[in-house]
Amino acid sequence: MPAAQFLPGHVLRPRPRIGAQILAGALLFAAVAIGAAEYGFTRAVSEGLRANMASRFGAEARGRLAGWVEFGRMETRRAPSAGSASTAEGLQRINSFLNRVPYIDDIAHWRVEDYWATPAETVASHGGDCEDYAIAKYFLLKELGVPLARLRMVYVRAGSSAQPHMVLAYYPQPDAEPLILDSLDDRVRTASSRPDLAPVYSFNEEDIVLASSGLRSTPQQIRTWRALLDRLNREILL
Repeated sequence: MPAAQFLPGHVLRPRPRIGAQILAGALLFAAVAIGAAEYGFTRAVSEGLRANMASRFGAEARGRLAGWVEFGRMETRRAPSAGSASTAEGLQRINSFLNRVPYIDDIAHWRVEDYWATPAETVASHGGDCEDYAIAKYFLLKELGVPLARLRMVYVRAGSSAQPHMVLAYYPQPDAEPLILDSLDDRVRTASSRPDLAPVYSFNEEDIVLASSGLRSTPQQIRTWRALLDRLNREILL
């Protein structure tokens, strides 16, 4: 059943290989390093960050960042607690807002094969791909107080062509069927209503869970995740 594959407690947990151990360790280290820092948060957008983004992406970047910051403020007022932040209506607003960013693949946008942008980079540059949307939604929900245990970025194979794709899964309870926030669909839907998505692995800042034993080596994404955290760290110091 597709929905069951999205449940971290229900997926197969193969004996860790060296690659998986390295990735899990890196994510755990990232969780410790991130601490209370407001990495990727709308309220952490400083004048230095605005100036940096404007120098990289043009003067329009300031207005885009301002819109993102205002949206974060509005959601904070709407959702003074994590419970109200993660209502179906709140998840839908966040999914729809960030899906307005135009899709641009990494080669065209960043001139590299795989680049995971910070939320500020995605918004300021007015472009991103599936990982960038999932990352931006993840950090916005985290900023609104949603516990990490409820959020997992999920690498999937999508559609009949098994296209690599990433979505954000929100779990109302640890063993509950998750809701899927997807850049390809403005509707926030349950995992069981998305049989087109086949999970490969999922992760947050605390751990990685393999959906099958087919992942035989270190995922390429470990480097992009660590590079993302490095850039987030630099952003908050601007």
